[in-house]
Amino acid sequence: MPCKYTITSYTKDKAKKLNVYVKVSTNKSKKIDVFDKSTNKKLASVGACGMMDYPSYVKSKGMAYAETRKKLYKARHNKDRHKKNTNGYFADKLLW
Repeated sequence: MPCKYTITSYTKDKAKKLNVYVKVSTNKSKKIDVFDKSTNKKLASVGACGMMDYPSYVKSKGMAYAETRKKLYKARHNKDRHKKNTNGYFADKLLW
């Protein structure tokens, strides 16, 4: 059974800027699948089910708390979020 996750407009807007689109993941342990707009090729499955992301924190705990979590996420994942078109890159760009 897929992860119970609703893709937010925040993530959809970020995806447009990267020229990709997102769908709820077919991988039951991930939130979203990322696809290239021009080729429709799947590029990544990102966002662990059960873990919060920036839009989830904004909704449940407010903007200030979400900003703190965002800074901590980016520091914790600094080594894997800069290499373009990797899972870490898409998780950073789309969920944070």
